[in-house]
Amino acid sequence: MSTSTVTTDRSEGQRPSRGLKTFASLRHRDFRLLWFSVAFSSSGQWMEQVALSWLVYDLTGDPLVLGLVNGLKAVPALLSGPLGGVAADRMERKRLMLLSQLATAVLALWLAILIFADWLQVWHLYIFAMLTGLAWSFNQPVRQSLVPSLVPRDDLTNAIALQSSAFQLTRLIGPAVAGFIIAWFSVGGAFLAKAIVYSGVVAMILMMEVPPIQRRGLGESGWTTLRAGFSYIRRERDILSLILWALIPQLFAMPYFTLLPVFAKDVLGVGPEGFGILVTLPGVGAMIATLTIASVGDFRRKGVVVMWAGIAQGLAILLLASTSRLSGTPVWGSIGAGFLGASAVLAFIGACMMSYNTLTNTLLQTITVDEMRGRVMSLYMLDQGLTPLGTAWAGFLASLPALGAPGAYTIMGITVVVLASGAALRFPHLRRL
Repeated sequence: MSTSTVTTDRSEGQRPSRGLKTFASLRHRDFRLLWFSVAFSSSGQWMEQVALSWLVYDLTGDPLVLGLVNGLKAVPALLSGPLGGVAADRMERKRLMLLSQLATAVLALWLAILIFADWLQVWHLYIFAMLTGLAWSFNQPVRQSLVPSLVPRDDLTNAIALQSSAFQLTRLIGPAVAGFIIAWFSVGGAFLAKAIVYSGVVAMILMMEVPPIQRRGLGESGWTTLRAGFSYIRRERDILSLILWALIPQLFAMPYFTLLPVFAKDVLGVGPEGFGILVTLPGVGAMIATLTIASVGDFRRKGVVVMWAGIAQGLAILLLASTSRLSGTPVWGSIGAGFLGASAVLAFIGACMMSYNTLTNTLLQTITVDEMRGRVMSLYMLDQGLTPLGTAWAGFLASLPALGAPGAYTIMGITVVVLASGAALRFPHLRRL
């Protein structure tokens, strides 16, 4: 198997001292621009997540519809996600990123206009969810596969962790800002703010210098290119195992977020401001986790950490379900013990999930050859296309009067613990990675 050459060091100045190791990869100009573009786009994405979830539940009061709308955002990842990987390996990557982000901005502006004009209907939300998911199915593979071209191999773990930290840093700000915009102005204002923020994303992409990568088989059809990607993954046992492993949290752990508006409003009794804070807190834990990984840099046995992080996600969701028993216990003013307990658990969930995702991403990027990276990353993110199954299942469980959101969280947590433990036994070879 041939290995492509990683792009030469594009740094400015000498290698940073050990004390600055946490931010080592930011010394590369084009990676800095990519980092800022991720920060801007993630700000808008988190604002959209809060606004859309609150809008759907406020409009319908149905957790099943809430799960369906959020799930529809992931459907394109299943249908067109692999094509996004083919495009990332065959097309000019800067143009592909630019077009996908422009489409996302236009869709946010369209929904804001519908809300302000009082023309909004539920079917508009279904269309919005599908089209934004389509745009992201092309953006994510190219954005992920671009990182190894912008930094040397020694900085790859640091760069992937810092890219994740940009996503999590905005998670500390975006949801809370969206919550206050909804409370002070309207939910339409949050979507308008997202459209404005994306103008910054476009500016960052335009300034980037994206190096070309070696492309093979440009004369072949897209279908042949896609089949070659599947064949490569099937041959590489470690890559296939990591992709299969990633299905567990995506299907059975991540849907906890879909039910968070129900848990916040019906169980903890908080409004949009409190909901925005709860959505922000997993980002606190995730931010701590990503900065820790960035500071440590490259280390051995990442696969062991991935295994334990997967099991811990299930245990944390079980703890979140148990905080419902404290919802009626006041602590200080209108702040209850349930809210405080859920806040702490949500931060821990964020740390577990981000450790899992960052290290899985790093392992895949490290062991994949350059010319296959777009297709591998798109197929890795293909599990996001199965999210509708998880969100629909979670929404169905929460809609049952005997369960509600706490009961749904309990079943989800047990499922994750059992499946993650089984996967750890099934894929012991990942421990050496």
